[in-house]
Amino acid sequence: MAAWDVRRAKVFGICTKTTGIESYHRLVDLVMKQEPYHSADRVFWITDNGSSHRGQTSVARLSQWYKNAIQVHTPVHASWLNQIEIYISVIQRKVLSPNDFPDLKAVEQRLMDFQTKYQSIAKPFKWKLTKKDLEEILNKINNVANVKYKKAA
Repeated sequence: MAAWDVRRAKVFGICTKTTGIESYHRLVDLVMKQEPYHSADRVFWITDNGSSHRGQTSVARLSQWYKNAIQVHTPVHASWLNQIEIYISVIQRKVLSPNDFPDLKAVEQRLMDFQTKYQSIAKPFKWKLTKKDLEEILNKINNVANVKYKKAA
């Protein structure tokens, strides 16, 4: 499991045997017990809708753990909006492929070694898609849908 500070390009990762609320809590603790997060007015946690952090129950749970933590869910099927997913895709390509590990300890060692190396070179991700670009894409989709609808009518 991992968290990504989008402003500082800092990654926080842990290896656990299982996922779930307890593992997610460990990850949140890892981040929130450190400065500047511990004393920040607000720390936004952008999450997908995974089972350990889904729905309003998870939002309430996170704010009980840390009063300054605010959970924001990405829309369903929009994991590309969650920047930690970019880091995870890098791990998939550069660390976990090929899958030639003798045991789980070796996987954990390679993941944590990569995290240390990545941390030394990481920079905030530069988004190239602007608000205007998104509006143009949505307009094209809308125009195509309208043309198809008119032809069908």
